Amino acid sequence: MIKLRRLSDQPILLPKKEHPWEATAVFNCATIYDNGLAHMIYRATDIAPNGKEGPYINRLGYAVSKDGIHFNRLEQPILSNDTEQEARGPEDPRIVKIGDTFYMMYTGYGGRFPEDFRICLATSKNFIDWERQGIVLDEPNKDASLFPEKIKGKYVMFHRREPDIWIAYSDDLKTWYDHKIIMKHIPDSDWEYNKIGIAGPPIKTEQGWFLIYHGTSKEKGYCLGAALLDLNDPSKVLARQAEPILEPQLDWEINGYIPQVVFSCGQAEIGDRILVYYGGADTVIGVAELDKKYINFD
Repeated sequence: MIKLRRLSDQPILLPKKEHPWEATAVFNCATIYDNGLAHMIYRATDIAPNGKEGPYINRLGYAVSKDGIHFNRLEQPILSNDTEQEARGPEDPRIVKIGDTFYMMYTGYGGRFPEDFRICLATSKNFIDWERQGIVLDEPNKDASLFPEKIKGKYVMFHRREPDIWIAYSDDLKTWYDHKIIMKHIPDSDWEYNKIGIAGPPIKTEQGWFLIYHGTSKEKGYCLGAALLDLNDPSKVLARQAEPILEPQLDWEINGYIPQVVFSCGQAEIGDRILVYYGGADTVIGVAELDKKYINFD
């Protein structure tokens, strides 16, 4: 059975009270290993992100690490709430590198009316300076990421039309077509009967595309699961583990602004190690590890 192993029983990134934009919560981060460093783009809020203290604002911060555990971060956010669609800020980034460009899909939260959230895209060469490319799908939608490479000459994207995981294709990153469900929530599961969505971008392995995803239930909150997809046709699910690979167990994963949550938006591949970064209870950030040799669905 595939299980993630926590690398620390304490969070690796905490809010900074002296920085108003990240004073209360840091969570749900994209992470990618590039040029010998783990680069993290994380979501941060000024006040409680559960809405109980009022209309919180999301911003995205940048942190970097040599070992994947100890991070240094910038004092100012790299993306803020400075567009109409992102009046309440950008959320839950997911990053891939194609060629020499980093592509970040994230949720633009407007807060102007119910379901005012859209998948947005930004690009960068250096993780610090991002150019917004606008809305990807003009519909209420979250949990989106590009694949880290084109497949049969096309860009491929995962997204979520609740409660399931969908796939779509594009020639130009603007027009998306052939949308279809690839994974459905499981009504009789004790941890993914409510809805599912991807965690970080899929990971290429010899066996297939390894996908970490989240599932939700009233009893267990947000857990992480694993599936294997066909390398040439990632709409085909080859295997799916019945049990979660990580579930809320530590105090800071259970007790926080949104209780019982482990929620990942990305991982760093360092050799055969996969370091999975996750938000704990929408409050702090933790990390867990999986060795690629243990990706086995038999």
